[in-house]
Amino acid sequence: MKRDDDYIRKLLLDLEESEETHLICGMTLTQSDDEEKEYYHVQLLCDAGLMKETQRGVFRMTNQGHDFVAAVRSDNIWSKTKSGAAQIGGATLGILRDIATAYLKQEAKKVLGLDLP
Repeated sequence: MKRDDDYIRKLLLDLEESEETHLICGMTLTQSDDEEKEYYHVQLLCDAGLMKETQRGVFRMTNQGHDFVAAVRSDNIWSKTKSGAAQIGGATLGILRDIATAYLKQEAKKVLGLDLP
């Protein structure tokens, strides 16, 4: 299964917007394709340090996950980020975050007149 960056973004945005602090997601023998996709991507998020398994099948977003969401929240910035990643032939989640952060800083400079490091 390929990593779906749009799906990862949606998972994190949905969790952040939820009243719940944890996501319950586990691997079972009878799970649907959608449940398998969710579990696989949650595991990828754990690998990247954006989520953490607190108990078997129970996950929470890390501070790094919240930072990633803050960087990719804007649909406009996310679109530019994906376009930039495509131009270089793809990107890791860390590079996606860095690209999105650079666009976010560019937006801050335009709106607020601030040069952020």
